[in-house]
Amino acid sequence: MDKITKKLKTLLFVCVLVSVLFAGGIPMIPLGAANEVYPVMVLGIIFTGGGFFATPLLWVYYGEERSLYRIVVAVEKEHLYSVREIASQLSLNENQVRNTLTNCFRKGYLEGYIREGDEITTGEGTKPGGRTRAAECPYCGAKFTYQGRNAECPYCGGTFTPEK
Repeated sequence: MDKITKKLKTLLFVCVLVSVLFAGGIPMIPLGAANEVYPVMVLGIIFTGGGFFATPLLWVYYGEERSLYRIVVAVEKEHLYSVREIASQLSLNENQVRNTLTNCFRKGYLEGYIREGDEITTGEGTKPGGRTRAAECPYCGAKFTYQGRNAECPYCGGTFTPEK
């Protein structure tokens, strides 16, 4: 989790910096030209031109990394260990979760875990302890996590046995 957290902090800093340089470069062009301070004008052109193309690309990349971070949190902090549970809890479809999990493993964000089909296990081949499951209440539609066989909705109090 530290790897993706550090990357997100760095990426956020770069995104904000490029956005500020882009916005700051626009007034630098006429101010540098009017006052005949050509290095300021050239920097304004560079900041504006580079920022025009780089700013949206960087923010989109940041958003993609945030979606990976949400999956990593679901596995490491919320203890959701199957595609179905993660999809249910995050209101995503299972194909989105599969693709995002593939990217998380490829980038090394889920160290110590192994993906076996739609299930996630520890490096020893066992499911991580303290199994928490995700469920959707059939009575009120709320999404929540629970442990054990029977689920009790924390919102409406309904109890049921979710399908495995």
